[in-house]
Amino acid sequence: MRRNILITGASAGLGEEMARQFAAKGHNLALTARREDRLAALRDEFLAKHPGLTITIHKLDVTDDEQVFSVFREADKAHGQLDRIIVNAGIGKGAPVGTGRPEVNRETLQTNFIAAFTQAEAAMELFRSRNAGHLVFIASAAALRGLPKTITAYAAAKAGVASLAEGLRMEMLGKPITISTIYPGYIKTALNEKVRNTPLIVDTVPGVRSMVAAIEAEKANAYVPAWPWVPLARFMKVVPLPILKRII
Repeated sequence: MRRNILITGASAGLGEEMARQFAAKGHNLALTARREDRLAALRDEFLAKHPGLTITIHKLDVTDDEQVFSVFREADKAHGQLDRIIVNAGIGKGAPVGTGRPEVNRETLQTNFIAAFTQAEAAMELFRSRNAGHLVFIASAAALRGLPKTITAYAAAKAGVASLAEGLRMEMLGKPITISTIYPGYIKTALNEKVRNTPLIVDTVPGVRSMVAAIEAEKANAYVPAWPWVPLARFMKVVPLPILKRII
């Protein structure tokens, strides 16, 4: 069992619900995010329900490279050893490319890809030192193809995360360091609350339950929830762009 888990972006959305479900399964948690007050509230909630756990909180801006390394090392020391690190923190901002808002897209790329790369560096430093660990990247179904308008930068960043994970997975083949990439479909969170209604969206709890199950199984790649995203992923990878444009 991967007893001690660090989750970035744990104060809300997928990260918060993953933390809640992992706590219910008996995992000790290192919760990181910028909103320390929210992390403290979650720690109190989890300890009230599961008093035997160790829950630490760490204020972290993942775009601060130095802070990422210091927080990961601090959490590793506090828990004796981190067994699993989940690179989850991200934002959903975006604007059509060339419409005068490059700073918005740059922030998305910085947070969702460059910061994810830094988290991978810090996590792998720890895992390589002991030749053990499970590194999990939360990508997105949007990573499967380039996508238009307000999600172009988001999709590009998540595709970069998936490529980063695959490169590390290839390097770690046959070694006791496992790399997983999780591709969530439409799961309700504050990040996508303004997205138009879609019959494919699922509530947060069951959606995250499928993520947690895939992470616990240490799958290399997982499209979640499996229905309808496993067949949809296959379709999205091969459908011609004119058709894809009409259906997204």
